[in-house]
Amino acid sequence: MINVRNALALLGARGEVRALADSARTAKEAADALGIEVGQIASSLIFLADGQPVLVIASGGHRVDTMTLAAILEVSEITKANADDVRKATGFAIGGVAPVGHPHPLRTIVDIALSRYDEVWAAGGHPHYVFPTSYDELLRITAGEAAEVGG
Repeated sequence: MINVRNALALLGARGEVRALADSARTAKEAADALGIEVGQIASSLIFLADGQPVLVIASGGHRVDTMTLAAILEVSEITKANADDVRKATGFAIGGVAPVGHPHPLRTIVDIALSRYDEVWAAGGHPHYVFPTSYDELLRITAGEAAEVGG
């Protein structure tokens, strides 16, 4: 959480990292804990694009279409990263991956479905921590590329 808080502050993000009483490892758990729609959850997912880690920030209501993602990234193979790959690429464990605060910059794709909401929520580096943001802010703080990633 400290890395995420520091990263958010350095990037001029408006949201404050907040602790949840219950775990928010899944988009549904996070949405239930916050009393919001699952689509408002900005799920940070790591994929391997021709073996290189890529961050996809997807609406919690979407499944990422790997064929669509491969076309966006212009790669031949997309695979879902395993727990070790995720921790190595982001410094976080699955279920708490934040969109910022990684050891190295990651190419980032941000699901345009998140643009439907004035406020979205992302993981704060741990399954019990989240922060509010907006679609536009996510694009800015991650240097992300807007794309439709699935449905």
